[in-house]
Amino acid sequence: MRSLPLPLALTARLTPVAVLACAGWALTSGPDTPAAAGGHRPAPQAPTAQSSAPSSTATSRTYTGAPSPCAAVPAATVKSLVPGAKTAGKEIPSTDTALRRTCSWNALQGYQYRWLDVSFEIAGSDQEAAKQYQQRVTEKSGGGAVPGLGDTGYSQVNLTTQDKQQTREGVVLARLSNALVIVTYNGSDFETKKAPSTDEINKGAIKAAKAAVAALRGGGSG
Repeated sequence: MRSLPLPLALTARLTPVAVLACAGWALTSGPDTPAAAGGHRPAPQAPTAQSSAPSSTATSRTYTGAPSPCAAVPAATVKSLVPGAKTAGKEIPSTDTALRRTCSWNALQGYQYRWLDVSFEIAGSDQEAAKQYQQRVTEKSGGGAVPGLGDTGYSQVNLTTQDKQQTREGVVLARLSNALVIVTYNGSDFETKKAPSTDEINKGAIKAAKAAVAALRGGGSG
């Protein structure tokens, strides 16, 4: 059994895909490469055990810290999206957990490989979060709005091919007040070298994003 390093970009995800397709190695969840820091300015308060809850002294639904991303997606959802993965997930080290937290799940079951990342990023204000959200949507043109996902939501799905192996990846962005939720979900079939359908990947990413937004609100993930 070998662990899969956490990618920082789609190219990094596709490298192990190509290797696995040739060698047929079995993978389990547990990437161990640190993710890049979020890069936002410090939040006005130090995180506490209830830091992900809306601040009572600030504007409604303004967040001072990120909740646990590994607890944001129900175990049943993880099992359905990433068969064979450890449902606890693995939180990626961050230079400031008040500003950014990410959890990752990945597994190879038979010839089917799936990867799921869920991240929370906390901005200093609603306006700053809205600006960051729009910048990311602009970078990922070609997708579409996701109604009812946070204050605003967006999804995009792309297909890539490396060494004849297809991988389809969906990215969902959501903004809730001054917080951003970023979900990345991708998959490959090493037997057929085909990728899962656009519908499967898009719906899976949105399902995880809805759970993460619910966790951020503190109303349960359902």
